[in-house]
Amino acid sequence: MIAAALRKVELDEVPVATPTGRLVGASGLLLESAGCVLRTGQRCMIEGAGDEWIAAQVVGFREEVSYLMPFKKPEGLSTGARVLAAPEQRTPMIGPAWLGRIVNGLGEPIDGLGRLTGEHPLPSRPPKVNPLKKTPVHEPLDVGVRAINGLLTLGRGQRVGLMAGSGVGKSVLLGLITRQTVADVVVVGLIGERGREVREFIDLSLGEAGLARAVVVVAPADESPLMRMRATELCHTIAAHYRDQGQHVLLLVDSLTRYAMAKREVALALGEPPATRGYPPSVFSVLPELVESAGNGEHEQGSMSAIYTVLAEGDDQQDPVVDTARAILDGHIVLSRALAERGHYPAIDVAQSISRCMALVADKGHQQAAREIKALAARYEQVRELMPLGAYVPGADPLTDRAVRLFPQIEAFLHQGVNEPAALGETLQRLAEILQ
Repeated sequence: MIAAALRKVELDEVPVATPTGRLVGASGLLLESAGCVLRTGQRCMIEGAGDEWIAAQVVGFREEVSYLMPFKKPEGLSTGARVLAAPEQRTPMIGPAWLGRIVNGLGEPIDGLGRLTGEHPLPSRPPKVNPLKKTPVHEPLDVGVRAINGLLTLGRGQRVGLMAGSGVGKSVLLGLITRQTVADVVVVGLIGERGREVREFIDLSLGEAGLARAVVVVAPADESPLMRMRATELCHTIAAHYRDQGQHVLLLVDSLTRYAMAKREVALALGEPPATRGYPPSVFSVLPELVESAGNGEHEQGSMSAIYTVLAEGDDQQDPVVDTARAILDGHIVLSRALAERGHYPAIDVAQSISRCMALVADKGHQQAAREIKALAARYEQVRELMPLGAYVPGADPLTDRAVRLFPQIEAFLHQGVNEPAALGETLQRLAEILQ
């Protein structure tokens, strides 16, 4: 009797029918399905050529038609192809075994080192933290870059943007920060980058020692916009997990602009009207939501610092994505093409950059020294072009004379080699020596 009851339960679990939709349209990356009720955000499978099935996600609907977007480039689709709701995905498990691994936007390993294992379920979305319960920023973050440690000091839990045009050294500086930052775990998101740069960043910027404490999420430029968005969100989810486990986490996203562009592609495909420079309004609503998932959590023993690279198209610091990032982040570091052309690396323009958390993590003496160095550098820039013409007359202004006298030391302080370490304590000592 027991066996018969078990068989009955098993039979009851077998579905009588499988709801099936049909593909009724395909335009670019946007596919249209009808005949099956699908929820927004739900994953589904689309019948392709042969026995191949293409994974997609529901991104919208209109009346009886559901709009789908595939995770990978769709090939071999035909009118009337079957569309099935994907079975509920098993929640991936995350743990220390993820360190040293490279995954795609779906959390699937792409490094050929076997499947990922863990002890804790990984949420599908980055967790939200009540702003009143967030741990405040109160400890400095040593990133190993003199110009940042000395003049733009960051704090554990701060979110900052690295803003520059193309070819000014964002990725090189990001690699330097990756190697030098004092952190337990580093989560790196390479979003929309060239495939060649992915391997170079892993081998040269991270290295074997850096990769051992890192999780790398990759979605190159040839991936679908949906995959690039999922990869960016996955970075934040992974970093938040390690933060809540009591570890100090550094999140690096290269770049936030590629995430905004991916969101723009999805929104335009759904028919949303373009607004500022072709970006639909929804782009500027998802950026704060993403950034707010970074930062510290409710537990004091863990932290999550985030650095986003932001591409300023045409070196325009008023680019809409740059302007939005500047408003929602806790500081911005601007890289100057003029400094890069003079061979000044890292090409950080300290006059245009700011850390909004520096007052929380640096003592009064450090803050005073940083302000004085910035003032001297700005005063020197005022007379730089006059000196070759002989228009600068020493003795006319004591402050300008001091700026001219100390600028070689200030410039040497701001210069740093790619493999040159610069700890926070050493930086503060050198800063004091310049002003003596």
